[in-house]
Amino acid sequence: MSEMTIGFIGTGVMGKSMAKHIMNNGYSLVVYNRTKEKAEELIDAGAHWASTPKEAAEKSDIIMTIVGFPADVEALYFGSEGIIANAKKGSVLVDMTTSKPALAEKIALQAGEKGVYALDAPVSGGDVGAREAKLAIMAGGEAAAFETVYPVFSAIGETIERLGPAGAGQHTKMANQIAIASTMMGTAEALAYTKRAGLSQDEVLSVIETGAAGSFSLSQLGRRMINGDYAPGFYIKHFIKDMAIAIESAEELGMDTPGLNQAKKLYDQLAERGFENSGTQAIYTYYTDET
Repeated sequence: MSEMTIGFIGTGVMGKSMAKHIMNNGYSLVVYNRTKEKAEELIDAGAHWASTPKEAAEKSDIIMTIVGFPADVEALYFGSEGIIANAKKGSVLVDMTTSKPALAEKIALQAGEKGVYALDAPVSGGDVGAREAKLAIMAGGEAAAFETVYPVFSAIGETIERLGPAGAGQHTKMANQIAIASTMMGTAEALAYTKRAGLSQDEVLSVIETGAAGSFSLSQLGRRMINGDYAPGFYIKHFIKDMAIAIESAEELGMDTPGLNQAKKLYDQLAERGFENSGTQAIYTYYTDET
């Protein structure tokens, strides 16, 4: 059993599974979530409850966070009651939220001034990847900090890479989200087309997922689409946030992203129709006129 104590903040759809895998790999776990009820399963399994992020930081050697929005990240990390101010010297802060590259750089800078390391390490794989400990983890930050946290990453991920300095993980996640945005449109359009043509969606999906069109979106989320399952593995409201960050980041790089812009437009319309808390596969309803 590792002697390191891991603080884990954010026990939502993905975070709870991630925290459970970490604990099952022998680490002592301290958890905090704004809604304690969402952490009860972990507490019952042996995790220690922290009443504040400050307490979690004070008790942990590695503090991992996965929350909703950049504003949530800022609230957690900065200020006299925040993680940076209260983390132990030499500890490692790991933000796994999909957030702004510039914010990751700011966290790393302020953490370094306090004698604390910081990694930005967003993930991809959704609820399935979290449950099966097969997430892709894309990290930015100092190599030494990455090596320290790598065994913990191995408890929750299958593809684990350090892409460069602070912010590199978030830039990589933006590339991931840009790719997914157009893929989700294509998946929904293909399945709607199949239905309109009078074909079996299951049969067509089983064929085309084995060829050049194959993707996680098609095989995993495509099946949820045709089954009318819009439960969130990844919330539309969070995907809209990610796309907004990606558009902003691309503009800062002097780049136009027409596919991404169109996808965000469609998802904004879905949110206006009340689907903001549905999974991203609910984009299928745009093509089938479901309400």
